[in-house]
This record gives sequence, structure tokens and C-alpha cells, in this order.
Amino acid sequence: MSILLNKDSKVIVQGITGGEGTKHTALMLKAGTNIVGGVNARKAGTTVTHTTADGETVELPVFATVEEAMAKTGADVSVAFVPPKFSKDAIIEAIDAQIPLLVVITEGIPVQDTAYAWAYNQEKGSKTTIVGPNCPGIITPGEALAGITPANITDKGPIGLVSKSGTLTYQMMHELKDLGFSSAIGIGGDPIIGTTHIDAIEAFENDPETKLIVMIGEIGGDAEERAADYIKANVTKPVVGYVAGFTAPEGKTMGHAGAIVSGSSGTAQAKQEALEAAGVKVGKTPSETAALARELFASL
Repeated sequence: MSILLNKDSKVIVQGITGGEGTKHTALMLKAGTNIVGGVNARKAGTTVTHTTADGETVELPVFATVEEAMAKTGADVSVAFVPPKFSKDAIIEAIDAQIPLLVVITEGIPVQDTAYAWAYNQEKGSKTTIVGPNCPGIITPGEALAGITPANITDKGPIGLVSKSGTLTYQMMHELKDLGFSSAIGIGGDPIIGTTHIDAIEAFENDPETKLIVMIGEIGGDAEERAADYIKANVTKPVVGYVAGFTAPEGKTMGHAGAIVSGSSGTAQAKQEALEAAGVKVGKTPSETAALARELFASL
């Protein structure tokens, strides 16, 4: 099983002809993703040549809009590799087309643009599930990749992973590659994101193949505290957590735009306490977190 993405997903790439779109379309195909086309209004009617996971050459059609791509290919997932200044329009286009899943990889989208697009999605009935922005996307090992996660660092297995950090997603997948993952979703660390820890944890709770959940957070905001409340009230599966930023200087804004610490709220310590109060085992390092997950899984 998987959440959001599987081998039957039909994926299009917004920005398929750009540098990042070209590179990651090739890698997604290599991971087994069923990519059926792409979008670039200026190059509509052309094709791009790639190689599938089986080594076959494929000509992918380029469409003018997401709506046209969906009508011609039956696509139900879009991955957006669009520069920040054009991302709002790309997101709105995907929402208007009512594509079921949109994964926005782009970093550096102005927060006001993200806020506008997210409000627009709600206004339109939230028909589109949005993951990101500024995220590595989703991978269901052995089936499909929608994003930039390296597909060769882990295999299929019983762990569900949700993470704010891209690099920590990759590290945790590598640390627990002996167990493997049902799906791993990088939700991004921006102040406004489409899919939250809670959304992913709920999906993993409902997925019969996911036996254990690993969540990675970071300092700033209260997303992890809210996730802790949700876990306490709704989750029956064991959850292991890690919060990046235990050694961060107090009151200092760190890496991601979302990681702003104010007072005691938002600190790694406060998040750890909230999670542990909800029954989540929290590691101080990624390796310690992986060890806790392995111990918990062995006891199931």
C-alpha cells in the first residue's frame, strides 16, 4: 500500500522542458514513475525524449495547460518544477484543472503567493491535494516517485515517513533501509504548506501496510505540537519522532523560513516534550531516532 502515490498514478511535469524539470523527469522515470507528459505553454505541441526504467525510449508530449494534459493523458498527479516567480500561476492552473495531487518542489516562492494559492484552493473546494512547496515530494519505493528524493536509498517496507526536511528525509530512509518504507513524504519547511504532519500521519494510520510512523520536524512554529495532540487523540500505531535544532541558539532564525523560535514555544525541547507526552519516542539525533524505530518495530 502507499499514500497519495502508487504505480498506477499518471504523472505530468509542469516545467518539463526546463533544466530541473528535464533532470528530474529522467530520474522519476528511472524510479518507475508513469510519467505521461508535461506542461509548458511556450513549447506546446512538441515532445521531449527520455528513457524509461526498462531502458525504452519514450517521447513525452508537451501540453499548453494542465487541463489539456489531463484531458489527453488521464493524468492525476502533477509535479511542478517552475521558477518561484511563475509558481503561483502554475499552482492556480493545476487547481483550476482540479488535478487530484499537486507536488510543488520549488524553493523560494514568496509567502504571499503561497498564501494566495492555498486560499484559492480552499475557495474552489480543496479538490487538489497540495504537497509543498520547497519539498522533496513523495516516494513510494519500487512504485513511483513524484519529486526529487533519491530512489535508490531504500526499498519497500512497513515504515511511513513524514518530514519537514529534505536532507533528513534522505538520511532517515538510508538509516532504515533494512526495514524499508511504505511511502515517504517530504512536506517542506515553509511557513505555509499544503500537506501537514497531521495529514500524512492520518494517511499512514489508515494504511494497512504501514506498521510504524516516523515523523521529522524542526524548530519553529507549532506544527509538531499540533501533531502531538492529533497523535494522542487519534493514532494507534507506534510513532517515533526527531526534531532538528536541539543545538540551535535560542531566539535565532535558522535555515528554513518556517523555523523561527519565539520564547519557549517552537524550541526543540518544547516539541520533544509535547511529542513524548503523546507517547511518541523522540531521538536526539537521526541515528538515535532510527535505532528507536528499529527497537519499536522489533517489538510489534
